[in-house]
Amino acid sequence: MLQQVMTAPKEIVFREIPKPEPGHGEILIKMMRIGVCGSDIHVYHGTHPFTSYPVTQGHECSGYIEKLGAGVDERFKVGQKVTFEPQVFCGECYPCTHGKYNLCENLKVMGFQTTGAASEYFVVPESKVDILPDNMTLDEGAMIEPVAVTVHAAKRVDMKGATVAILGAGPIGILLCQSCKAAGAEKVMMTDISDLRLKLAKSVGADYVVNTRDNDFNEALVDCFGKDKCDYYYDCAGTDTTINQAIRCARKGSTIVLVAVFGAMANVDLAVLNDHELTLDTSMMYRHQDYLDAIEWVSQGKINLKPLISTHFKFKDYLDAYRYIDENRESTMKVIIDIQD
Repeated sequence: MLQQVMTAPKEIVFREIPKPEPGHGEILIKMMRIGVCGSDIHVYHGTHPFTSYPVTQGHECSGYIEKLGAGVDERFKVGQKVTFEPQVFCGECYPCTHGKYNLCENLKVMGFQTTGAASEYFVVPESKVDILPDNMTLDEGAMIEPVAVTVHAAKRVDMKGATVAILGAGPIGILLCQSCKAAGAEKVMMTDISDLRLKLAKSVGADYVVNTRDNDFNEALVDCFGKDKCDYYYDCAGTDTTINQAIRCARKGSTIVLVAVFGAMANVDLAVLNDHELTLDTSMMYRHQDYLDAIEWVSQGKINLKPLISTHFKFKDYLDAYRYIDENRESTMKVIIDIQD
């Protein structure tokens, strides 16, 4: 079978390797779709701090069950449409033994610190495999992983009836907007410096969209929510500008949740954070229930993924997909790799 390998930044080769066989408690998946995310792009540029080369990528995935190993639960059947959770955790450290395996002290993620699924077939432990409903497409199945990221982030706070500002209308920001609404948020405002992205955010449920290149963030908060502003602020952009907008403009005593990954050391106004007794929270990946909620909310139509799918590339054109993303940064949301011809 064919397997993708990134041998160095901006260099991808394909190699023929034996088709794997599932062991006890494992499932062989015929890979169909892989989504490209921002972290993959960091690997492509050689800027991911926790990935070395060579590496086989692929962690946003969907496919069909090809073969079952011995002892696999009877709910799994050959031919089922599935996705899987790419975290590899030890199960022994303090976070793992206290239900927070997404924070495992020895956490590895497929496609970054261990082999990913960018191959024609891939073996996964059954505990990581999730069955997709019939009404979900393979493209949507490959996007459940980033949806789970935003479901987990939305559940970091009590979202029922909440008002929310999300800074950054990239794929995660737009998915978070929908996740917040699905979790019970009353109103959501999104900001960005791209009118194109804000238009997309509005089309999938944002109540207010504000271009902060042209509008003051604090004034926008008052215009949208009134003098008391909103309850929660999510930074999905990961820049000094956005995190400080949230800190300096948030209602005193409110909560900021950092979702974005900063590419460098941040310059943060901790004096205002302290003086306004703000809660600065963070969100890291997801756990199993977040995956189940993501599947349910997409299946129910509470989260609409189709508008976020920008284009498809064939498996052997993996490198072209990265070049396309680099050349179309503003307009590109989610690029999908089609594994099987």
